[in-house]
Amino acid sequence: MATRETGKVVVVGDGACGKTCLLEVFKNDKFPKEYVPTVVDNFIKNVQVDDKAVTLALWDTAGQEDYDTIRPLSYRGTNLVVLCYTIENKKNLENINKKWLVEIKNYCPGVPFYLVGLKKDLREDEDMDPENLISKEEGQKVSEEIGAAGFYECSALTREGVDEIFVSVAKYVDENDTVPESKSACACCSCLLGG
Repeated sequence: MATRETGKVVVVGDGACGKTCLLEVFKNDKFPKEYVPTVVDNFIKNVQVDDKAVTLALWDTAGQEDYDTIRPLSYRGTNLVVLCYTIENKKNLENINKKWLVEIKNYCPGVPFYLVGLKKDLREDEDMDPENLISKEEGQKVSEEIGAAGFYECSALTREGVDEIFVSVAKYVDENDTVPESKSACACCSCLLGG
């Protein structure tokens, strides 16, 4: 079975939107019992794509404003960014355009990105007001408007859609050389690392 070099995938989005749960379920097949804010965490996982294993280096980042100066250090050498929002918070989706897209275009120019709606199981929760939830169509529309390379929704709690996201990510990374040669390091990293 052929193996590709590792593709680096950085996962970003507002704090508490579900990024860490998504990655924990994908990594360990176990939903975390309590919320612990992440600063930066990463792990390696092989993903089967057709007849080969694609190795992904997955980076979980902090979404809180307190970490806005640290998070960009995660972007060096990124092949693909996964922009996350929770379907229960319209501000999360607004921040995709207002904050996250601006940040990745600044630190990762030319690097493709996916848009992923998290916590889709909340649509089945009778206690949730449907008016406050972001529909799949709304997410898809934003995805098209911002030029995302892919759009998915998932639930880390039920595991629905989790594997599909990362198989698609692995396939995309494997088929595309997405690290622009001259800009594989962001300006701040080059400065800090003597580049």
